[in-house]
Amino acid sequence: MAPRKAVAQELTREAIIDAARGLFQEKGYQNLSMRQIAQTLQYSHGALYYHFKNKAELFYAIVKQDFSLLDDTLDQILSRQLEPSEKLRRVLLGFIEFGLTHRSHYEIMFLIRDKEIQEFVDDGPSHSYEKFAKAVQSLSKNRLGIQTIWSLFLALHGFVTHYCRNQQSYEEVRSMAEYHVEFLLKGLLHE
Repeated sequence: MAPRKAVAQELTREAIIDAARGLFQEKGYQNLSMRQIAQTLQYSHGALYYHFKNKAELFYAIVKQDFSLLDDTLDQILSRQLEPSEKLRRVLLGFIEFGLTHRSHYEIMFLIRDKEIQEFVDDGPSHSYEKFAKAVQSLSKNRLGIQTIWSLFLALHGFVTHYCRNQQSYEEVRSMAEYHVEFLLKGLLHE
């Protein structure tokens, strides 16, 4: 049996999450095993089970962390002292910027789907969408219906997904993102 690694190299939940995020994005949920994650980290797969009881729990920890990061981004925008219309504009742009700046997070959060993990990941999107919907409703001059807010979210999500798939950064598409948000805001004014 090999001697235990030094404390400085001790395996942490964060190290596992960081390695697994990229692997889930690259291989998908079904095509990745705990053994493969452990090999990437150069640990035995048993070391991973000390931190996570199974692959689904590990995936859920990643999703939970990623949605927390999105929620923090939204909270930072909402805490700024801005006119409501400017704050709404920044919320919409902030969603796009988050998705394209944190591409691997975004893909894990919204684009990987598997029946085995569905029950673990439904809560994150619901909470973040509810926060998004409340922000849009409170910042809009018009009373927006549920369908309008959902359509707005889908328009943002479609934009992010398109440019994620094309491997483009937020900086590369900033002017198009600003145009897209202005276009959506004009539609909200006529709601």
